[in-house]
Amino acid sequence: MSFLVNPFMSFSLRLIDIAVAHSNSPNISAYPWSAGFGTKYANPATLPPSTGRGVAFTPSGNDIAVAHTTSPNISAYPWSAGFGTKYANPATLPPSTGEGVAFTPSGNDIAVAHSNSPHISVYPWSSGFGTKYANPAILPPSTGEGVAFTPSGNDIAVAHSYSPSISVYPWSSGFGTKYANPATLPPGTGRGVAFTPSGNDIAVVHTTSPNISAYPWSAGFGTKYANPATLPPSTGRGVAFTPSGNDIAVVHTTSPNISAYPWSAGFGTKYANPATLPTGTGEGVAFTP
Repeated sequence: MSFLVNPFMSFSLRLIDIAVAHSNSPNISAYPWSAGFGTKYANPATLPPSTGRGVAFTPSGNDIAVAHTTSPNISAYPWSAGFGTKYANPATLPPSTGEGVAFTPSGNDIAVAHSNSPHISVYPWSSGFGTKYANPAILPPSTGEGVAFTPSGNDIAVAHSYSPSISVYPWSSGFGTKYANPATLPPGTGRGVAFTPSGNDIAVVHTTSPNISAYPWSAGFGTKYANPATLPPSTGRGVAFTPSGNDIAVVHTTSPNISAYPWSAGFGTKYANPATLPTGTGEGVAFTP
């Protein structure tokens, strides 16, 4: 499986690799993962043109997408223990800075969270971008910072920059009616969001301490879990669970730029940092299937 790091975090499902979207060239770094970081993979031939903000693998692990700060705002590549040739851009580009990206569990749709209205854009995906879906009836109220689908593909969550900081909708090749907000809101701008592989928990990283909030999920938010004993040291930018659901990783704005914890309906003791740290602000993270 693979593990990727960008402003938001997600894991793909095969032999594990991890990818990190970050603020300095090459804007994306990817590593093998086996309870720790392996030797970095070669950079893509066509780099993302600016700061990587979000990253995700398709469920097959055969494609990887990076959201970034300048046009075309999203770049996607084949993936096979390394980057292939970049796919063509979508016909209708996200209208502004790409902040987060996610694929449906089927791999048939790709969502990009971005800074200008409608703050979220979703496209069919089949080794390339299809025609953009209609916007939700109730838009996220501000900059879309992160996006994730439930493992069933039946819900889509968007982390954003104004209260309630997280908005979640039913999804079926289009947006349904927005779910109620959590009783305990994330205390700052939502930057990234992820569901456990079981779909029973949702985690949101945000701009103020404790920098991450996690909740049970069942077509709606449950009571917030306790914070980790060792908090991420700064603004959370991205979050992802391993395919097993036994670990959670958070990328953030100060060194070590990534923090990882065991997960079992709550946070365990933080893992040791990687020997070679990401070169700049952690912007997003994902694991391969």
